[in-house]
Amino acid sequence: MECAAKGLAAEPCAGGVADRRCGSCGAVAYCSRAHQIIHWRVHKEECERFAEQMRRVNLLSQFPFTFLEPPTLNHELPSTRFFFLQTIKLHEKGLWKSECICGSDVASAKDLSIAAEWNLQSSLCPCTEPENPVPAVLASWEDYYQWRSLPLHSPVAVLLHWPLTLYHCLQLYRLQTSKYDGQDTLCIHYLGPEKELLQLATFGELRALFPGVQIHIELVGPEVPKSRDGEVVNISRYARCSDESCCCKSSVGSEDSSCTAVRLKLWKGFYHERCSDIMKDSKPHLIVAPNAGVAAYSSWMPTIADWDSCNFYGLL
Repeated sequence: MECAAKGLAAEPCAGGVADRRCGSCGAVAYCSRAHQIIHWRVHKEECERFAEQMRRVNLLSQFPFTFLEPPTLNHELPSTRFFFLQTIKLHEKGLWKSECICGSDVASAKDLSIAAEWNLQSSLCPCTEPENPVPAVLASWEDYYQWRSLPLHSPVAVLLHWPLTLYHCLQLYRLQTSKYDGQDTLCIHYLGPEKELLQLATFGELRALFPGVQIHIELVGPEVPKSRDGEVVNISRYARCSDESCCCKSSVGSEDSSCTAVRLKLWKGFYHERCSDIMKDSKPHLIVAPNAGVAAYSSWMPTIADWDSCNFYGLL
């Protein structure tokens, strides 16, 4: 974790990990007491809100597994998440590998392949084109499952919250502005990806959510492996199911980038450090920052200036 005062203090951060946490909320960390004191004038306005969120962090981290009852006497199961994945026979398989605390470490991940599969029967996952056009608005998971002809006990929502979050953000902004007019290309800057990097295949669902639209996503964050910096990943099919007879097994994704519905480009580093390079070729319609922390850096304001100059649609 980065020191929350980085960029605010005149003196540089002390070496090593910022392991001195705020005693009230525990949500932010510092490299030294001096930096903690400097940052307090900024943090005091949000400390109470962070504390409330941190009180619920264990519950939220287990959602939607919270509603399952694990065996009370079995101490071999490290978490309800582990129990859930074991129950549905998905532990350490395909797209689900990083969903348990004993799963792969994103920071050391070498393979961000889009070839990972659902490891579910075709009736439980969206592995093919939808049977019907996407409704005007999908307002809930129930709406989504009904549209995709999935039973409500399917676990795919656990992974599909990445692309469905982008869908919701774009739909929300359409209600607030007339700028988005259903263009043929949508460009999104996605800040701070972590576990998403091991589940890139799920972004293929954007093909169904935005039919006929080219989706360009810039994935920017320190968790991107250095060896993959600048790499372009094209997704032209849906993640496959486990049924050998399913038509998704015979579908072959096009290698022609002009036919690719979803294009992902990986950028290692912090957005405020890479922003000027990214903006040269990619003017965003939407910037999504689920885990970016850009406001802790002195280059935050110049980054905002770059956003203003490109007249993007929204920051969510």
